[in-house]
Amino acid sequence: MTAPIATRNAVAMSFAARMTRSPEPYDAELGQSTAARFADQPAELRGLIAGTAGCSPYLKGLIERNADWLEAALDSGPEAAFEAVLAGLDEVAPEAMEQGLRQAKARSALLIALADLAGIWSLEQCTGALSRLADHCVARALETTVAAEIRKRALPETDRPAGGAVALAMGKMGAGELNYSSDIDLIMLFDGDLYRDSYEEARAALVRATRRMARMLSAITQDGYVFRTDLRLRPDAAVTPVCLSMDAAEAYYESVGRTWERAAYIKARAAAGDVAGGETFLKRLTPFIWRKHLDFAAIQDAHDMRLKIRAHKGLFGPIKLPGHDMKLGRGGIREIEFFTQTRQLIAGGRDPALRVRGTVAGLAVLAERGWIDAGLSTQLTAAYRAHREVEHRLQMTADAQTHALPGDAKGFDRLAAFMGEGADTLRRDLVERLEMVHAQTEGFFAPGQPGPQGQGAATDVPDAAQSVVERWYSYPALRSARAVEIFERLKPDLLARLTHGGGSDALEHFDLFLAGLPAGVQVFSLFEANPQLIDLIADIVTTAPALARYLGRNAQVFDAVIGGDFFAPWPGVSGLLEDLVARLQDGDYERQLDAARRWHKEWHFRVGVHHLRGVADARQTGQHYAELAQAVLRALWPVVVAEFARKHGSPPGAGAVVLGMGSLGAAQLAATSDLDLIVIYDAAGVEASDGPRSLAARAYYARLTQAFVTALSAQTAEGALYEVDMRLRPSGRQGPVATAVTAFESYQRDEAWTWEHLALTRARAVAGSEALGARVEAFRRGLLAAPRKPAKICADVAEMRGRLAEATGASGAWEVKRGAGRLQDIELLGQAAALLAGDPARTTAQQLALLERLGWASPAEVAELRASHGWLWALQAAGRLLTGDAPDLDALGDQGRGFVLAQAAWEDAPALQGEIARVADRLAALVTRSLEHPPKAG
Repeated sequence: MTAPIATRNAVAMSFAARMTRSPEPYDAELGQSTAARFADQPAELRGLIAGTAGCSPYLKGLIERNADWLEAALDSGPEAAFEAVLAGLDEVAPEAMEQGLRQAKARSALLIALADLAGIWSLEQCTGALSRLADHCVARALETTVAAEIRKRALPETDRPAGGAVALAMGKMGAGELNYSSDIDLIMLFDGDLYRDSYEEARAALVRATRRMARMLSAITQDGYVFRTDLRLRPDAAVTPVCLSMDAAEAYYESVGRTWERAAYIKARAAAGDVAGGETFLKRLTPFIWRKHLDFAAIQDAHDMRLKIRAHKGLFGPIKLPGHDMKLGRGGIREIEFFTQTRQLIAGGRDPALRVRGTVAGLAVLAERGWIDAGLSTQLTAAYRAHREVEHRLQMTADAQTHALPGDAKGFDRLAAFMGEGADTLRRDLVERLEMVHAQTEGFFAPGQPGPQGQGAATDVPDAAQSVVERWYSYPALRSARAVEIFERLKPDLLARLTHGGGSDALEHFDLFLAGLPAGVQVFSLFEANPQLIDLIADIVTTAPALARYLGRNAQVFDAVIGGDFFAPWPGVSGLLEDLVARLQDGDYERQLDAARRWHKEWHFRVGVHHLRGVADARQTGQHYAELAQAVLRALWPVVVAEFARKHGSPPGAGAVVLGMGSLGAAQLAATSDLDLIVIYDAAGVEASDGPRSLAARAYYARLTQAFVTALSAQTAEGALYEVDMRLRPSGRQGPVATAVTAFESYQRDEAWTWEHLALTRARAVAGSEALGARVEAFRRGLLAAPRKPAKICADVAEMRGRLAEATGASGAWEVKRGAGRLQDIELLGQAAALLAGDPARTTAQQLALLERLGWASPAEVAELRASHGWLWALQAAGRLLTGDAPDLDALGDQGRGFVLAQAAWEDAPALQGEIARVADRLAALVTRSLEHPPKAG
């Protein structure tokens, strides 16, 4: 929080004794009528009130509505009065908070305006007071809404303020520089580690609390509003929830954070809620904000941003005072801020002294450390303060968030009176300052390159990529004149994002997306109506070419992105199932299958983007893909059964259960995983079905299983759902596709090989009859609990390792799944531990923990196995998402390589490649040693 206004030498002094200036009333009659209410005050104060009310209808209304309070405030002095307002806000009850906040805002706005207009407070004191008020209001609003969630038991109680949620103040609020009628820019985060057992529920509760907080501050009531609250500076604001976990935000910034986000975080400050947790988060972002090298590339990024803003606002051209934008126009406030922040970004990694939030403070330290000339710092500081005073007078007039100078002479006369100077002098000073600022800053950003007139800067495409861009016009997506027309409008921004984000690799990957589009008008129109999607597609193609190809084939998933709940909390299997079943209510069988495919595309894409954006980590992503698959299986099984029964009658006997094996059974899938399934049925003595085309029980379930596999894997107009592998059924390819439960039990007891029992350690019922699933699970547990000879199991596993090694050959440099000491090898050891321990655990982490229980490995070795498996899995999941295969960093662009390195928490590709080899060698030796020394029986 910014420091209190009162300095160590300040005492409570009245306004009159400290006034150094006063505005002239533009409307003398209105001013005098308002000042008459304060007849007991000194003449200087009556003049201040007359000038204020005569220039600003908004302040005139505040004076009249708060006259009694203002009398006391004028006597006590601005510091004491302001502190009393903040203290009074702390006493407001939750049910009266909305009104209390608005009263505090109105009184503070009046007090700060009068202290400013009277020259009692400097610009920094005024902006600091506005920022302190914002901090206090956000804190009280957040406390109130979080407490409501806790009271209704939607959020567990913690010992952290605001349930571990923090409001990061960005922009001017973060720097303590709020203007008089400013929005407040907030990023809302929470500590997900506080809610390991109730993460999704807690996130949903904090999202609700954040939304209610924003409404409490922004809504206009009969008492006015508090602060217009903008939450869009968070990572990927178009598609992320309004409150996200710190881990998710950190992963995003580390992997795909952009220069403008780095610049925004220069001013970031934990302002309300769990301030200590927020400041800890900001410290963790230090490597993202402040690069170790001198980052001169930031100059071009900032220059492009300036040109884009000018193009968007139509602010090119010479300086003309009427209507000139004091913030975004040439020579305006933003030019000084960009100049300062960009200089800080360039050198702040090397010089920590530059890491200050305020613009004036930034200019001062840049000069002090020799990064800019002291004279230039003095000039820009004076211009900044003068610009901000003009900005404040513009906004005080009607409490409007405007930065535009008046468009006519009367408006300038009012502004000049408010400034306490003549109109001609004001015009001359404005022109001189604006021209000076433009001259001093433009040369820094674009030396010798005047800005384009009326449009954004053209984007140069590397010569090597020209052929890629040229062939786009031969694709079906650009075969119509309308598609070309829209695309040409999008292309400058698109090329800028692609070439700045990933160079020719990004263009090649975008080419994969564009080539897959069957038509372009709808998608390009969607981009034009929702520009945030351009950022999303650019980020995807610069990072994940496999996801880009997927989008080219399934562009309709963008509908889900703009639906508003793309980043809502993960619903789990039950929520997914409810949603999908609702989609399958209408239409015939083929339409139901297509509906399932459309639904699955949206959710599959959502999981991938969550992973890419760091909303979910690799472990969560694996779980989400598995839960998505289970929801599809559970929803489609009755649909397939009903369609099959229409032709052949109801399933004979007690029905069937679908077992998920392998990674599905362990509830950890990657983006491109297939599904290992077994179907087990119980005819219960019934010989045949009772339908019009009756089938014997064995044939019925075999053909039903084939129909189910077809429903999952067949290509329709909407694509396919999953590839299905049924080789883990009894007798593999030689066995029936559906197995009677008695035959399954008999086979597993008397004939199955060790590898089949290893596979059974991960088996899990995922669809079909719950009663039969319970029977199979009880049998599985009993079979696993049977005594075994450790030496025999270890010998069989060692033999199996050898066969796998022969089948797969030597492991590639980036292979993390197959090969000694890699995922498959570690998982095999875990399954062997589950078999020897007779334990029903399914996940690799749970199974590896059994090694210690068996006395088969030390706690340190188990910890290493589990941690290395998680690390290798993160690499595997990243590779599958980005390319559909192993995480080959040599084949990825810069953004994709950065994503994989962030997932691995590693600095560069060669070092990561070496670490994979070292980890694999260590673990291979550990697995070999374990198999050579079996645990004791029992």
